[in-house]
Amino acid sequence: MTKPRDAVRRALAARFGDVECGPGGLPDHGLLASMGARGSCRRFSDKAVDPGLIETLCAVALSAPSKSDLQLRDIVMVSDPDLRGRLDDLVAGQAWVRGALAFLVFCGNHARQRLLHELRGREFANDHLDAFFNAAVDAAIALGAFVTAAEALGLGCCPVSAVRNKAHEVSELLELPDYIFPVAGLALGWPSDAPEIAMRLPLAATVHRNRYDSSIQGRAVAAYDRARAAAQPYDTQRFAEDFGASDTYIWSEDKARQYAKPERESFGAFVRAKGFKLD
Repeated sequence: MTKPRDAVRRALAARFGDVECGPGGLPDHGLLASMGARGSCRRFSDKAVDPGLIETLCAVALSAPSKSDLQLRDIVMVSDPDLRGRLDDLVAGQAWVRGALAFLVFCGNHARQRLLHELRGREFANDHLDAFFNAAVDAAIALGAFVTAAEALGLGCCPVSAVRNKAHEVSELLELPDYIFPVAGLALGWPSDAPEIAMRLPLAATVHRNRYDSSIQGRAVAAYDRARAAAQPYDTQRFAEDFGASDTYIWSEDKARQYAKPERESFGAFVRAKGFKLD
C-alpha cells in the first residue's frame, strides 16, 4: 500500500516540481495526500451521494474559520429535480454539470448580520465594500473546507463559478433575499475516474518571504508555460475564431484570451441591487 508520505511527495512533484520540505521531511498524513493529489472532477459515476453525508459535509465546512465569528455564509443543497434542471440550464455552458448527482450553491449572507442589528437596536455603521467582501470570503472559506473534506472521503468536486454568469436568475431561482448572493456552485459526486493533477505555478512565483517579489513573475510564467505545454498540453484553443490558432498554445495565452472577452459585466449591478454599497 502506498504510504501517505509517498503520495504527497509524488503529487507535489507533479504539480510544482521540487518542493523544499525542511529537515523534518514530508509529514506522513493521509489528508495531505488527498489535498496534494486533488483535481477538479467533471466525470461522475451514477452512484448516488447519501443526503446525510452531504449534510455532514456541510456541517464540517461551516466549522471552518469565519471572519470575527460573524458566520456570513450559507449553503443551498439543490435536490429538487425540477429546480436542479432549471439550475443546470442556467449553467448550460458547463454541460458536464448535469452528470453530477449532487449540486450545492455556496452563498455570501449579510442579511443575518443586519437582522442582528434590528434585533439588538444597534446601528449598522459599516455599510460599505467590506460588508460584501467579508461575506464573499466567508463563503469561499466554507467552499474550500467542503471540497477538502469531501475529497478526503473519495468524492469528486468541482466549483462552478458560472452561477455568477446568471447571478440574478440563480438568486431568483433559489429565492435568495436581499444581501444574500451566490458565490459559487459545487458539483459533487463519486468520480468515474481519477481526476488529473493539474500543474501549478512554481512556488517561487506564489510563495513570498517577507515581501512580495515582482521580479520573478515574468520568468516564472515563461518557465511554467514551457513545462505545462510539454506535460499537459491543451486539447482545444480558446476563442480560436477570434484570436486564431497558435502553434504553441500555452497557459498564459489561454488565460489572456479568457479575459480578453467581457464576462459578468452586470455582476456589480446585481450586487448593488441586492442592497450592498461598494464604496
